[in-house]
Amino acid sequence: MQASTLTRADLADVVHNRLGLSRAESASVVERVLYHMCHALAVGQNVKISGFGSFILRDKGERVGRNPKTGVEVPIAPRRVMTFRASQIMRDRIAK
Repeated sequence: MQASTLTRADLADVVHNRLGLSRAESASVVERVLYHMCHALAVGQNVKISGFGSFILRDKGERVGRNPKTGVEVPIAPRRVMTFRASQIMRDRIAK
């Protein structure tokens, strides 16, 4: 099995081939979906796609880290991180 990456252009091609939209319309549909997902995450909403998974935002507090080379303690600022949790359907498909 050869490893490859699925791109926006690949998604637009699938929409074009399956729905019969023009290439420009297909690219626009993909861009709009991705835009709405990014916007929702940017304003603090989680994104859940049934049968695929959930993009979940978490706030991490400030903590002390350590430089592994010198051992000097360094404060790590609080930040927001995004995690992805695959749905059970997705996990079952990947496990095959």
